[in-house]
Amino acid sequence: METAIKQTVHLTAKDFKEKVFNYDEGKEWKYEGAIPAIIDFYADWCQPCKMVAPVLEDLASEYAGKIVIYKVNTEEEQELASVFGIQSIPTLLFVPKEGQPQAAMGALPKQTFVKAIKEVLLID
Repeated sequence: METAIKQTVHLTAKDFKEKVFNYDEGKEWKYEGAIPAIIDFYADWCQPCKMVAPVLEDLASEYAGKIVIYKVNTEEEQELASVFGIQSIPTLLFVPKEGQPQAAMGALPKQTFVKAIKEVLLID
């Protein structure tokens, strides 16, 4: 069982394959995590990404132990961005414990994240 992570966690492709989904071994989506996740595909130069970052840090703290928030730098992890067809950033992937992930694009306000956490990730 993962301990309650109170901040966002940066992922490399290797980490992603261990903690989220090993796309080398499976074509069918299978989430590897113990709790639901949000994955932020971003770049350091992206202004909307910079606007979303503090919101994600707040959510990581507020929902510690219930969800984990991962960050993937699309400049450093181009393979990962390409596997998921990331065309614009920020792209956020809401990953429930069971079922398919859902993507959202752009700098979303905090209330939109909270709504998705409740409706997609099924967390109160």
